[in-house]
This record gives sequence, C-alpha cells and structure tokens, in this order.
Amino acid sequence: MCSAVHSSPIYSGTNPEKSRIRVTFDPANNLYMPVLASGYTPAECAGRYTCTLKEKKYPECAFCRASCPSRDLFVDPDSGLPLKCDMCEEAELAEPACVKVCINDALTYEEREEEGEPAKIWGELEVGLDSLIKKYGVKAVEETITTLASD
Repeated sequence: MCSAVHSSPIYSGTNPEKSRIRVTFDPANNLYMPVLASGYTPAECAGRYTCTLKEKKYPECAFCRASCPSRDLFVDPDSGLPLKCDMCEEAELAEPACVKVCINDALTYEEREEEGEPAKIWGELEVGLDSLIKKYGVKAVEETITTLASD
C-alpha cells in the first residue's frame, strides 16, 4: 500500500521495493518488527552489532532506518534515490496507509502533543551563572560582569 500511495499518480502502481516500511518476521517467535525509512546517511555505520530479541540474534542493519551506501534497503530501485517515510502526509491521509490496511493490527498511529516547552539543557556557563546568582544574588553578578566587561 505504501508504494501505491507514493506512486504518481496516486494508486497507479505497486512495487514492494518502493515501500517506505519493511517488516521483519521471526517465525520461531511469531514476532513482527516494522522498520520505517528514515533519512540518507552518506557513510556506512561505524559498528556492526547484533540485537538479541527473545534469544534470537539479528544484525543491527535489520532495524536500521537509514539508507546508506552499504545496502539497497530504502532506495528507490528506478532512480537510486533514498526513500523516507513521510507518514503519508503528501497524500493527505488521516493516518498512514500502512496502518489503515494492516489486517493484523500490528501497526498503530498515534498523534502526540508536546507538553510545554522541552526541558532546557544547560551548559557549563549557565550552571556556573545559576550557582553564582543563588550564592551572591543577581545584582552582585550583574555588577561583576559589567566591571569585567569594561576592563
């Protein structure tokens, strides 16, 4: 369904190689693992690790979302351009097509709202200034910075 939604014109053809989602199936554990296409990376990853799920080992590439030079997964077979999942926003669907047609209800789509502003990660300067303000007060810190800046 993914390739049909992204064909031009929409629904004019299907090609699983053009899909922006891949599902790995482990029959021994009856386990499906969906992987959505992400961005392109111009370099191969530095490490080759294995992931263990339910006592079965998988190569790290099985769960990698990137299109990279070492494999042709998530690369358009006709143009050679990397594919990226856009959650069917281009087709203006209420939910991604893969979720809509998944007969096993293995895929779900959930919109989440961000609550407030994300927590600010302070650097060393901010932490230092905050501790000086707590110890000496804002006015004393401002006067010291003004004095230092004028020198």
